[in-house]
Amino acid sequence: MIDQKEATSEKAVLIGIITQQQDEAKSEEYLDELDFLTQTAGGVPVKRFVQKLERPNPKTFLGTGKLDDVRDFIKTHDIGTAIFDDELSPAQLRNIEKILDCKILDRTNLILDIFAQRAQTSSAKTQVELAQHEYLLPRLTRLWTHLDKQKGGIGMRGPGETEIETDRRIIRDKIAVLKKRLKTIDKQMAVQRKNRGKMVRVALVGYTNVGKSTLMNVISKSDVFAENKLFATLDTTVRKVVIKNIPFLMTDTVGFIRKLPTQLVESFKSTLDEVREADLLLHVVDISHPNFEDHIASVNTILDDINCADKPTVMVFNKIDAYQHETIDEDDLVTEKGKEHYTLQDWKKTWMGNDKAESLFISAINKDNLDTFKETVYEEVKKIHIQRFPYNDFLYYEYKEEE
Repeated sequence: MIDQKEATSEKAVLIGIITQQQDEAKSEEYLDELDFLTQTAGGVPVKRFVQKLERPNPKTFLGTGKLDDVRDFIKTHDIGTAIFDDELSPAQLRNIEKILDCKILDRTNLILDIFAQRAQTSSAKTQVELAQHEYLLPRLTRLWTHLDKQKGGIGMRGPGETEIETDRRIIRDKIAVLKKRLKTIDKQMAVQRKNRGKMVRVALVGYTNVGKSTLMNVISKSDVFAENKLFATLDTTVRKVVIKNIPFLMTDTVGFIRKLPTQLVESFKSTLDEVREADLLLHVVDISHPNFEDHIASVNTILDDINCADKPTVMVFNKIDAYQHETIDEDDLVTEKGKEHYTLQDWKKTWMGNDKAESLFISAINKDNLDTFKETVYEEVKKIHIQRFPYNDFLYYEYKEEE
């Protein structure tokens, strides 16, 4: 049954695969995330299609039989968009579009579209536009087929529909112009960072939608946009924060995600520079998410890619108010206790509670354990502050606080 919202919104089917590297549970998890991405972009997921394959079909991603099933469902239910959980090659896009005869998006295109919606500043808009053009360049042959039926909606924002009538030379020229513009922006942002002086810099990093902006608002007493959607924060926000007697700069950065498009990593260099130049990272984690350990691994991979893995880091496990676990009956002697049965106390006894990694358990929205959070951040910033400033300067800050 398709409800009224689905009847008025852009309806989409979601498509994924199960392979040796991606089992059924992992595939389901990725599709859950793709579902959330689709809703964030303004679409309504209607149905999921999943197929077991050794590897994606190089011509059509799915097998032809499964693709025929998708086509029949799309025609029967008047679906306008098919969204694939992996990045499709230009050839796959062309072949799939001929068979399904609807708008085809992949995970990369969907993420780029959300970024296009969220970009507010000229810097963010330029970064997103560059990423979109670099994604479009090898796929222009597909877009020529749309001259008779130009489409809007998800995946068609940003550079706009004029790309349909352009050629590769014009796109390359546009990319060159955008890269030149970004170089200017990078220089301006570098000057801004330099003008902030030697003040200690703390960056909030983490998976998308883990509560970084909410935490930023609570700690800095500012009004950074926060919403329960993926990539609610796209533009980097920097605020001056004072805990006890020490001032420092706190930066709220764009959230990471699995399968983050390489085009975005490259074009958002100036944004990621805020992370690179930070003295301390606060790795925020949504502990209420059933796969938060995978999220941690994904963020650590990106931090390693941008040479930030060895920075001093505090793990901040947020949303403890929403954390739930399965319970085992005392009389149940069969069920083996797994991570899904862990209480917060159980998690604290794992790697989270060892001496090598500082870990905090908080609820930013309910302000639970924020005093402990502030004290820990204060101590970590203090260590860096004492190394950076002469002892007399540190006494000066204490003196100003007492006044």
